[in-house]
Amino acid sequence: MTPNIVVVGSLNMDIVVTMDRMPHKGETVHGRAVHYVPGGKGANQAAAAARLGAAVTMIGAVGDDAFGGRLTSGLQAFGVDTSYVRVMDGMETGTAHILHTAEDNCIVVVPGANGRLSPEDIRRCSGIISRADVLITQLEVPLETVREALRLAREAGVRTILNPAPAVRLPEELLKLVDVLTPNETEFAFLSGRPVAESEEALREDLAAWQDRYGGRVVVTRGPAGSSYLEEGELRTASSLQVEVADTTGAGDAFNGALGFCLASGKSFGEAAVFACRAGSLSVTKFGAQGGLPSLTEVRATYD
Repeated sequence: MTPNIVVVGSLNMDIVVTMDRMPHKGETVHGRAVHYVPGGKGANQAAAAARLGAAVTMIGAVGDDAFGGRLTSGLQAFGVDTSYVRVMDGMETGTAHILHTAEDNCIVVVPGANGRLSPEDIRRCSGIISRADVLITQLEVPLETVREALRLAREAGVRTILNPAPAVRLPEELLKLVDVLTPNETEFAFLSGRPVAESEEALREDLAAWQDRYGGRVVVTRGPAGSSYLEEGELRTASSLQVEVADTTGAGDAFNGALGFCLASGKSFGEAAVFACRAGSLSVTKFGAQGGLPSLTEVRATYD
């Protein structure tokens, strides 16, 4: 059966300025180009799962401007159902302003309509959530909206994935609604109140402490080092692929979409982590958060 995934989250137009290096504080540098690229963590993760072959429904909000129409039509081209994306009159669509170099990127997000997505909007979508295999959400829409999505999914027995980005303090009641948490190393350190682990044993202990307290599983993305999680109390790390990097924007979103796809397909947690690492690795070889998303065939080819 086709995996059925619901994504609750943001839709942004990414305004990407490419440059040779990042400016220092107070410095002006020349950029080489500017691109307008469909993005937003929610939309990226929805596109990632759909690109792999899942049936995906996006729940979110855009403004009644030109960016909003471009974002929804872009998702539709991936096969995402955008019937539950609300168009808000008089609001601007969310934007992400990205400074991009060959080695890194930094991002400033202006929420726009994303910041107006409400718990009531989510309750109106309770039927579609209850029929999902997996619900994926992030933190670029209001926290109470994320909580409501997780609550409805938990009540319906739907597996939940929370990508806690951008990192903010999260209440315990929300964290206990999460089946799978997918932070990067700095996000996990922020949420756990511990420093970034300096050894594999320290990371194992931190993951065990978190899971003992909140009950869900955690997979920490570690860039080129892969992603780490616990299996029967032991630390396991899925390796990233060695690839030529073109654009790291959206690598985490490719990872989350692929993880949701595998879990919704009935794969084990370990299998899903390995697959998601490979999808995330492939995504950085092309420009754009959505433009670089790999197909199922492309990910499977890395196993040969």
